[in-house]
Amino acid sequence: MSFTTGGLFRGESVKLATLFLEWNDWKAVRERVLSDNLLQARTLNTSKRVCTEIISRLKKLDPGQIDLLVHGGPREQGYLLWIAVCRRYRFIADFAVEIVRERYLSLQNDLPYEEFDSFFNKKSEWHPEMENIRPSTRKKLRQVLFKILREADLLTAENTLNAAMLSPRLLEVIAPDRRDSIAFFPVFETDSG
Repeated sequence: MSFTTGGLFRGESVKLATLFLEWNDWKAVRERVLSDNLLQARTLNTSKRVCTEIISRLKKLDPGQIDLLVHGGPREQGYLLWIAVCRRYRFIADFAVEIVRERYLSLQNDLPYEEFDSFFNKKSEWHPEMENIRPSTRKKLRQVLFKILREADLLTAENTLNAAMLSPRLLEVIAPDRRDSIAFFPVFETDSG
């Protein structure tokens, strides 16, 4: 539940992924980001927190996916970062599959905030530790998750789901784990090649 650090971090993620392609060493990337303030953060603590968050997500992508993140178009970048977020946070992955995708498949193209609240309540029945999360933190989690969905171009400002348009290049780089990754998107199986 530590995804409240920010949104999708598209520009920052591409910057770090570019360095990783050059050095193939996340520790060296982190050191460079912090020493040169490449994230343009106001404080070192903010830079450390954001850098740690981005790297933890990018580590969930394989080399071919990192390469497409750097060299792909904005839509492919957004989708790859969405996959990385889903892989990093089980809660978000479950929300993507159980709520976002299911609503899309059942032709319910809106995503009201109440869906998040209901989902959160269901998950807390199985994970009692979630009941300790304060209402303000819960609201922040919802806010950040919806922001990430918007930045990945999967949700409009009016909370309407956007069908994912998975490119052949994206489908190729997610081929080894395609089924799991495609399940994170509002898309019909027949539309994904």
